[in-house]
Amino acid sequence: MPTPVRRPFHSVLKDFRAGTDSPSAFLDRCLATLDAIEPQVMAFVHYDAAAARAAAAQSTARWRAGQPLSPIDGMPVGIKDIIETYDFPTEMGSAYFKGWRSNRDAASVEGLREAGAVILGKTVTTEFATAPPGPTRNPWDTNRTPGGSSSGSAAAAGSGMIVVGLGTQVLGSILRPASFCGCVGFKPSLGAVNRGGSHDGLSQSVHGALAASIEDAWIMLREIVDRVGGDPGYGGLIGPSEPPAAMKPKRLAVIESPGWPKVAPDAIAVFENAVDRLGKAGVTIIRRRAHAGLDKVEHSLDRTMPVSQAINGWESSWALKSYRARDPSKLSQFSLDRLAEAETMTLAFFRERLAEREAIRALYATLKSECDATITLAATGPAPTGMGTGDPACVVAGSCLGVPVISLPVLEVEGLPVGVQLMGFLDADAALIATARWVQDTLAAN
Repeated sequence: MPTPVRRPFHSVLKDFRAGTDSPSAFLDRCLATLDAIEPQVMAFVHYDAAAARAAAAQSTARWRAGQPLSPIDGMPVGIKDIIETYDFPTEMGSAYFKGWRSNRDAASVEGLREAGAVILGKTVTTEFATAPPGPTRNPWDTNRTPGGSSSGSAAAAGSGMIVVGLGTQVLGSILRPASFCGCVGFKPSLGAVNRGGSHDGLSQSVHGALAASIEDAWIMLREIVDRVGGDPGYGGLIGPSEPPAAMKPKRLAVIESPGWPKVAPDAIAVFENAVDRLGKAGVTIIRRRAHAGLDKVEHSLDRTMPVSQAINGWESSWALKSYRARDPSKLSQFSLDRLAEAETMTLAFFRERLAEREAIRALYATLKSECDATITLAATGPAPTGMGTGDPACVVAGSCLGVPVISLPVLEVEGLPVGVQLMGFLDADAALIATARWVQDTLAAN
């Protein structure tokens, strides 16, 4: 199988305007990759090449007339199969929902259609976007996991079958598969993208992008939000329509919790080399050993995994109870065990975990005056062999905090991608994108 190559879209818009390229030709390149590798990678649950070609032809006509609907008009995208689409089933990685159709689009999908995006199909997710893996393989090595739960979106975007996969994250379901599959993973601030019609209604869950480039991730989410807004009660993704320009940060804080003890030595070595290069480029690097405030934050982040798991378990229990009551044979043992654990919790215990999460968030927010962003790894190393989903320990902090986070495919261990993770501050998504573009450019240049 060929080495995966991402297929950026934002950079070809000038060619669309000049008439030297077109959405139809771009889609044909994506479909050629899909035809070559999808039988081995299995990123899609359902796709419709003919319908995608028809949509791309309409987009091509709009670009030739100088009347594109948006900067993502003609962009080939995949939709994580936890998110409703009127033209495909929404099966949620579950036997319980095999063939189920809602006959409507989720808010985010409606936004994409209004902007002219070409929706190629539904990408594989784990059961109810949790842990039991689906059939998807890693495009870099089909003996390795693509991660979860946005496994199909990551594999398709990381290999050039699509430009962006719409994903969701409640623990590490965007950032970890992005790291494993070598694409950009962007989880925006809590509430930034409308999740109406998406079956990921937990309080930490966020819609985000698994993309060929930082620019593609930003413009795709911004175009959705321009049309359907953020979650109820939220103002939506904040920032300019165009991707924020690269901006050199003054200070970056290295985060070593909670997953650092599990990180492979080779991954630590390449990460430290990258941090050293950023330091030599003039960025002040802050570490916990020399900064009491950062050390205090690090200790609090050690609690983000148990706190998140408890909150997520309690919040998902009502749906699992309903499924179990009707047909427990269609639930995985993981879901049954998760429900059994949730049933031992009390409302008082849940409220305590909510209060603890708020305290962790408040403490992290104190770093905003100390650094422009925090930096760490997006995974404990390259994608592991086998068909688990990998350990989310390196990325759970960003989910618990609700802040914007991005994984950049700029490192490599044993010929496999490993992502650098940057975490920002609540609703400062544009500032994080600007920092991420500078970090990516700087590491690529050295």
